[in-house]
Order: sequence, then C-alpha cells, then structure tokens
Amino acid sequence: MHRVTAVIVPPVLSFDVSIPLMVFGDASRYDVRVCTARPGPVPTVGGPDVLVAEGLDAMEGADTVLAVGSGGEQAPAEVLDALRKAAAGGVRIASLCTGAFVLAQAGLLDGRRATTHWGLAADLAARFPAVDVRPDVLFVEDGGIFTSAGAAAAIDLCLHLIRLDYGAAVANAAARLAVVSPVRPGGQAQFIETPLPPERGTSLASTRAWALEHLDRPLTLADLAGHARVSVRTLTRRFHAETGLSPLQWLLHRRVDRARELLETTELPMDQVAEKSGLGSPDSLRKHLAGRVGLTPTAYRASFTRMG
Repeated sequence: MHRVTAVIVPPVLSFDVSIPLMVFGDASRYDVRVCTARPGPVPTVGGPDVLVAEGLDAMEGADTVLAVGSGGEQAPAEVLDALRKAAAGGVRIASLCTGAFVLAQAGLLDGRRATTHWGLAADLAARFPAVDVRPDVLFVEDGGIFTSAGAAAAIDLCLHLIRLDYGAAVANAAARLAVVSPVRPGGQAQFIETPLPPERGTSLASTRAWALEHLDRPLTLADLAGHARVSVRTLTRRFHAETGLSPLQWLLHRRVDRARELLETTELPMDQVAEKSGLGSPDSLRKHLAGRVGLTPTAYRASFTRMG
C-alpha cells in the first residue's frame, strides 16, 4: 500500500489538513499519516486546533510526502532537514498551497518551476529568486516535485497523484466520493476572469454535464451554445471564465480522460475506445494520449491493468 505522509507546518488552514485525508482516504489504496515537528495540538487559521499525534519519524518509509501549511513563515529546521532527506532518498515530494514556501526554504525548488496560492506567488518569487514561480496554474511538476495553488487546486493535485499511481478510474472514483470535478489539468488558470460567481441562470455547469454524456458525438461550438441557449461568443467567454479553458480544449481533456478510463476498465478494441471517447480514430487516440501521458494506448492499458 502506498504511504502518504502529510507534514503539517503551522500556521495552517484546517481545510488544508483535511485534504490529503479526504482525497487519498477515498481512494482506499493509501496509508495516510499526518505528522508535525512538535506533536500535540496544532493551531489553525480561523479554526479549532488540530491534534497531530505523530512526529517527523512518520516520514520514514513514506512513498509520498506532502508539505502542508506555513503561511509563508519560516519552517522549523528539523522539518527542512527531514524533507531534504526524504527527497534525497527518492521519495515523491509535493506541497499544498503555502507548503511551497517550506519546499523553497529546504532548497528543493531551486531551479524548478513551482506555484502557490496566487495571492502569495509574488512573495514566493521575491524571497526565492532561484525558483521559477508560475502564478497562473493550478499545479505544476518539475523534476519529480509537485506544488499546487490553494484550496481546490490542492485537491486537484492529490487527484492527479492518484491518477499517476493507479490510473484514471481510481482517481475519478475518488473525485466522485469527494464530490468534486474529475481531475483538472494543472495548466488551467488558478482564477477566473471575474471574482464574482456567475449570475443566476448563466452557469454552464448543466451544459458541461450534458457534454460529458455525449462525448461520443462530434460536438461543435454551435451544439454547446445551442444547449446553453447562448451565442457561440457568449459560450466561449463564459466557458473560459468558469473553467479557465476554451470549450474545445475542455472537450479534448474530457475525451482523453474518458479514453483513459475505458482503456483501464474495458477490453474494447482501440477503434471502439476512440469512438466512444469522441476522439474519432485510433490514430487520434494515440496522438492525444501520447501527448498527455507519454504512452501509447496499448502501453497505457498494459500498465494500468497491471496496477488495478
């Protein structure tokens, strides 16, 4: 069983502490542990204390270590030493939200691309000029080290890690149990164009749900706009505001996701996988899957069928 250890570095949001427990716990293939430099009650920002019983020795034997919290403040030296030791030992390292500051303090992000909550990205870049800060993505991986933006983006990263470990079907099942959207691509924008939620009746959530039920059809912008009862121009503007992607980009991501799930969970021939996912042909399936994960459909099926 894959062991995930979350290292809590106060100050921390109680929600951030719950994310790895919720997402990896829902996948049921992980042993999730939580530790901190000084076991006991850990204060959270705007919430009750969280009792963390384990110390940093819980990192021993971990397959993945997550740095959670810090709010940009200096982490204890023993935490930084433990993270460096884990990274040197080949452990997969990741951070949720402001945990990127902890990884930067440990020197693990030097020369790498990284992200954090968009409101703190400029501070991260100013304090750690050796880090290539990307403020406009949900999460990013560089050299086996993963960093995420805040809140929902941290969930996206955890789901992405599950997908890497066990494939699309397991990740999508964890997303459904957590009642969140399927894995969003890391390059998607952190924030929408307007800070306010859509006005009543303008959300395209129902149109996206309808599209997911009809991925095998050659959906066009006109089809999507017709379902939403808006113009193509309005559809495109609202789609990008709500998802950070154009309608056709979003469709392509969802079709590749569907193809991955079909490859993992069925024995359908490649032409039928391509047809049912809306990718059209085996050549198109091969092109887009290789572009996303670096594997041919046959290699992907073999890899994740063995994992399942």
